[in-house]
Amino acid sequence: MRFNLETDRLRIRHFQDSDLESFFAYRNDPEVARYQGWDVPFPREMALDFVEEMKAKDPSVQGQWFQAAIEEIATGEMVGDVAYLLKKDDPQAYIGCTVARSCWRKGFGQEALRHLLAYLFGELDLHRVIAITDVENVPSFSMLERLGFRREGHFVENLMFKGQWGSEFYYAMLKREWEGLTT
Repeated sequence: MRFNLETDRLRIRHFQDSDLESFFAYRNDPEVARYQGWDVPFPREMALDFVEEMKAKDPSVQGQWFQAAIEEIATGEMVGDVAYLLKKDDPQAYIGCTVARSCWRKGFGQEALRHLLAYLFGELDLHRVIAITDVENVPSFSMLERLGFRREGHFVENLMFKGQWGSEFYYAMLKREWEGLTT
């Protein structure tokens, strides 16, 4: 099954070979990586392996992350990615989003996640979608709140992250809340 969602400005699709350079570049940007689970420098071989894996990945498999490229339609450039993990035997998912720094403050992340939510709640008929963000990542949790997510938890120094204790906010949205926003 090929994954393809479109907005007025964006195409959210399976990774393809031409995404490698853009992906490799933003994965190696320290500001982009700051709140993400990878370290900089991000090796080219890992970027190549990742693109190869995501090109072939089935977006409907439960229990594993699926990442889709975000392409700006006007330029044909890959500007980031969105991800989700469908929980096994449970109509819930975790989501995430990364946007290249050159494309920050253009609304691409919010636009991509809005359409991903429409897919998850509509096509997949999920009950609940969850997002986790570092408490210091103000742009991330502000975007989640603009999308209509509800903050459900504040976990203080709950994980060792890049050599120090980090704190997280947990956000979630129910299908009925999503439907209330879109009607």
